Amino acid sequence: MRKRFLVGAVMLGMAALGMLPASGQAGERTVVIGLAAPMSGLSGSTGISLEHAAQLAIDDLNETPPVIGGDKITFKLLPQDDRADPRTGELIAEYLVKSKVAAVVGHWNSGVGIPASRIYAAAGIPHVSPAVTSPTYTQQGFPTAFRIVPHDGDGARHTAEYVVREMKARNIVVIDDRTVFGAGYAAEFKKSVAALNAKVVAHYTVSSKSSTFNHILPAARSLNPDVVFFAGIDAQAAQLVSELRRLQITAPLVGIGGMVGPTFLRLAGPAAEGTIVLEPGPPSYKGAQWTRFESAWKARYKEDIYLYAPFAYDAVRTIAAAMRDANSVDTDKVTTELHKIRYRGITGAISFDKDGNLRDPVFTLYEAKGGRWRVIKTIEDKS
Repeated sequence: MRKRFLVGAVMLGMAALGMLPASGQAGERTVVIGLAAPMSGLSGSTGISLEHAAQLAIDDLNETPPVIGGDKITFKLLPQDDRADPRTGELIAEYLVKSKVAAVVGHWNSGVGIPASRIYAAAGIPHVSPAVTSPTYTQQGFPTAFRIVPHDGDGARHTAEYVVREMKARNIVVIDDRTVFGAGYAAEFKKSVAALNAKVVAHYTVSSKSSTFNHILPAARSLNPDVVFFAGIDAQAAQLVSELRRLQITAPLVGIGGMVGPTFLRLAGPAAEGTIVLEPGPPSYKGAQWTRFESAWKARYKEDIYLYAPFAYDAVRTIAAAMRDANSVDTDKVTTELHKIRYRGITGAISFDKDGNLRDPVFTLYEAKGGRWRVIKTIEDKS
């Protein structure tokens, strides 16, 4: 009895000092969100910017930790470099699954995100991409796959409409980089051009690792194109436009999402002038949430905000909002809530259709002019 009394007295004393949780008091739990993007190679700077933005979102969430399922949640980011390589991306996906992440933000490349999505789906892990735009990504029928950027079908249609209706192009040369992203976008673009009664006079392909276009440009020059459309990444696009101008091909270059940023302008120099690109999202953001993000970014990283960084920030916050709505971090419940989510992020209103595509996407057309990217117009799709 004396021993039992002493134990009870000690327990009461600890409770009085706040060393034991009171009945019903929340416990603590760490929830890990994976991030997968290229953080080395040609797209490394973009991938690092996605990591930076995602970490800012994590830090913001942890300032006032939410209580989910009775536990006070601390979020942690687990970033991984997929090297923009499909096989590496699969290995990263398997690692994140084994690490028991609650959700994933990623990937950057369509060619990486598509095979990785099969691994996440098999494990039942929801993943929200800030950049994968290939229609195939959500056409696979995986309920765990979401994207907060528009898909290439819509982007290619708007690009083709501008090229044909506004630029008055009739003879168009198309070049793609043989990746899932580039080849898929080029196919969608050609389809839209044909529907507008314009003509693709030639379609060339080059390896995404090629450093020259000399083997195709003499033939392209003989066709006297009104526009050269390139479906590939910014660094290679800069090489292409430089060679176009060296060969005195004056047709403007039209590119695809991911080009608007410092890399293309820096590498292309004066040859960048007149390049046209359609990118996802509005040209600028506003509101208290954006102001907070912008201030935190510049204070910590002391550089301009990369175009896709806000989408990575919103991907993390959207996942956290789904967890709050579900009052759970269970992956099945979070996936269910993501299909119902209505979230206002810094990039705009975020909700998904039945396939996981962003509803009511917004695009912005840019032109390289005077060494800067200047806005031509904003395009809104309303469902």
